[in-house]
Amino acid sequence: MTTINLPPEIDGPLADEARRRGTTPELLAIESLRRLFACSPPPDETDTLLDYLGDYIASVEGSSEIPARESGKIFEEAMVDKHRRGNT
Repeated sequence: MTTINLPPEIDGPLADEARRRGTTPELLAIESLRRLFACSPPPDETDTLLDYLGDYIASVEGSSEIPARESGKIFEEAMVDKHRRGNT
């Protein structure tokens, strides 16, 4: 077990964010450190690419010539429908 003394400029915002999320500063710090340093668990056999990359998928609004505003949502819905049908 490691003990880390946080400087005030980190300790204060960490405590505030933990309070906002309804958790403890310790759990929030561990969650953040895991995201930075722990390897991702291997995907389950039932996981789809959407399950694995869902947090990284987004859409970018382009010019008025290309209606890209809803493309991310449409793609996500199509992938969820495909997953529900069992077509992974």
